[in-house]
Amino acid sequence: MTDRPPFHSSDIPAKPGVYVFRDRFDEVIYVGKARDLRRRVSQYFHPSRVTKADPKTRSLINSIAKWECYPVRTEAEALLLESRYIKQYAPRYNILLRDDKRFYMIKIHLNERFPRLSLARVRKDDGCRYYGPFPQTGALPQTVEFLRRRFQLRLCKLADPDAETRKHCMDVRVKLCCGPCVGTISEADYRKRVEELVAVLEGDVRALVERLEEEMRAAAAALDFEKAAARRDMAQNLSEIFGARNRNFRFASIPSAAGTAATEDLQQALGMKRRPDAIEAFDISTLGGQASVASLVRFVDGKPDRAGYRRFRIKHVDGVDDFAMMDEVLRRHFKRKLEEGSQMPDLVLVDGGKGQLNAALKALVDLGVPALPLMGLAKRQEEIFLPGRSEPLVLDEHRPALRLLRAVRDEAHRFAVSFNRELRDRKIKESVLDDIPGVGPERKKALLIAFGSVAKLRHASAADIRAKVPGLGEHTAAAIVKWLEVLR
Repeated sequence: MTDRPPFHSSDIPAKPGVYVFRDRFDEVIYVGKARDLRRRVSQYFHPSRVTKADPKTRSLINSIAKWECYPVRTEAEALLLESRYIKQYAPRYNILLRDDKRFYMIKIHLNERFPRLSLARVRKDDGCRYYGPFPQTGALPQTVEFLRRRFQLRLCKLADPDAETRKHCMDVRVKLCCGPCVGTISEADYRKRVEELVAVLEGDVRALVERLEEEMRAAAAALDFEKAAARRDMAQNLSEIFGARNRNFRFASIPSAAGTAATEDLQQALGMKRRPDAIEAFDISTLGGQASVASLVRFVDGKPDRAGYRRFRIKHVDGVDDFAMMDEVLRRHFKRKLEEGSQMPDLVLVDGGKGQLNAALKALVDLGVPALPLMGLAKRQEEIFLPGRSEPLVLDEHRPALRLLRAVRDEAHRFAVSFNRELRDRKIKESVLDDIPGVGPERKKALLIAFGSVAKLRHASAADIRAKVPGLGEHTAAAIVKWLEVLR
């Protein structure tokens, strides 16, 4: 048997969690989950297991040189963490979960004019918001379908349906959709529905569950027991999937126990005096110097702290200059922190290499910010740049520290890109009216209020425009129609 440290069951908590076995080459050879880590891991070290177990288990036991335990709060969370580790390490002794099956996530297409709801198995950097993953895959599709119908969100997959596709849409007629594309509901009212749905996905289910229970009692009183049972089951599904005990699954992020392990590993990797429990990360997004923006995301204990997210418009830099933009954003953010006496992060991460790192360092020094751990993370080779070091630090791709840094960096990038896209789309939609003769700021505002968007205004006749915008002359209305026809 491979030499290994003596096993003491008292060193392992009697809690749900995931255990990892490594061989003498430090390779992960097995990942398992348990309701009680102490009891489950102890079973592998009973003398009888070596002689009575099947050949595969005996081979596994004889190969164990190290073990790690990651306690979590619930068995469902342990299942998610086990699945993630198995996919990441592909241990040779694991058979179950070695396929590429993934748990469902709920996806809200916030990058679309009228956001819709769908299911996804893979998180993409596409400007959408993801909730999950959810191990309760059995009830999730029916629950998502219920939420679509309850809030009457659109079901069509087109980003912005045109007049032709609307003619053939049956969802509005059968009241599955509230009809934002045909003007049945305003864009602002549709967004309110989306916000109410988001609140449910983030755990605020009490009001909806209470309404369903009221409908259940009313249906039962009317002897409609089938409807009553459906309302009862859906209320239970909502509570089980989105309720308080499962809120740790709201976002596809690092579980709490794994997050703590990752911050400890990061402390060791960077040689920090204290554990980086609070990390703030910055990223720049620009397209040819247009709509240049920056993002700030904050992670606490390895998980996103969305209350600490911030978005910045670049105000003082013209053209494409990432270094100057990084300098501006850090000066603005940390100047405010100093003025307000806010708590400083344990680690500051900037997306980029030496240039971005030096710009950030200069900004902090010029402001007189107390010494903070600072690092840059380059995308290409995942190189870590630190002040005072000429050569980058490269971590093993399997280390929890690097996985945490990637998660933070990628979230900052996603947040910046989504803001950049939002500003560009807004500018494109609204600036079309700026050059129309006779349309000043007030008339432009009145047109957008009356029609909701330039897309709807394109399909209006001069008579429609005059009817909806009082005081607009016949000549100006005709000029608007002609101008928009030219731009089609």
